[in-house]
Amino acid sequence: MPAKRTEVAAAAMEGKIYVVGGFEKPSLGNVLNFAITPSVEMYDPATDRWTSKAPLPVGLHHVGIGVVRGRLYVIGGYAQSTFSVWNPVATVYAYDPAMDSWTERVSMPTARGALSVTEHDGKLYAIGGYDRKGNNAQVEVYDPLHNAWTIAAPVPTPRDHLAAATIAGKIYAIGGRIDGDYSRNLVVTERYDPATDRWTRVADLPTARSGITAAVVAGKIFVFGGEGAAGTFNENEAYDPVRDVWQRMAPMPTARHGLGSTVVQGWIYVISGGPTPGGSFSDLNEVFIPPAATSSQTK
Repeated sequence: MPAKRTEVAAAAMEGKIYVVGGFEKPSLGNVLNFAITPSVEMYDPATDRWTSKAPLPVGLHHVGIGVVRGRLYVIGGYAQSTFSVWNPVATVYAYDPAMDSWTERVSMPTARGALSVTEHDGKLYAIGGYDRKGNNAQVEVYDPLHNAWTIAAPVPTPRDHLAAATIAGKIYAIGGRIDGDYSRNLVVTERYDPATDRWTRVADLPTARSGITAAVVAGKIFVFGGEGAAGTFNENEAYDPVRDVWQRMAPMPTARHGLGSTVVQGWIYVISGGPTPGGSFSDLNEVFIPPAATSSQTK
């Protein structure tokens, strides 16, 4: 990446990768913003080049992110408020790549950061998080077409810094921590069925971790990175929802937390994040090629 950052969010649209917000490595230029950045950088895997795009209307970190119908949505997170960098927000910003511009949409019902967002059937599910008083169990569903929110069944295990992913019409909430404390990491994996509005616990994540990221390729969910009291994680563990089992995969070259991930043409790009617990930063862009992609992808 052009700059070292952490606590970013990443998503792909039309073969391009967008990395949004987070903290930049502190410098004289960002001290007034407490290093919170509104920066948006676009990566083109075809050319291996980065381009700066229109920044967020406000600097945010620990946001949720999702893509629906060619628009990028940034949901919740934390913003600066006087001398604190941990003010939870409920804002929703939509990015139009054709216009390279942002618009504000109707806010989420519950202000929270360190949540996770995943897309299903054209809607964005905002799951969990932390409002600086306690964990959020809320699952709030945004419909971009109607610019409206509805409420779904709460996640059974309230938590923050979790990962969420959608596969085969089901939504999974994975790992995370209790009340922002990475010494209280979780292995809990819970599955939500939008058709019945019910949650079910499934096989535990093998490694308790938070500050993680997840991506879906070839019918499996891959969960990367994280942090804990003992350090950062380079774990890459894959969940097979058909067999309800986890498998350890090739670890990341660089252990990180607060990173982003997304998929382009079957390859998973794992970007930015802190190499040590807490405030640390990187400009890394590492690519994992899942087994299903090795025979069909070239570069």
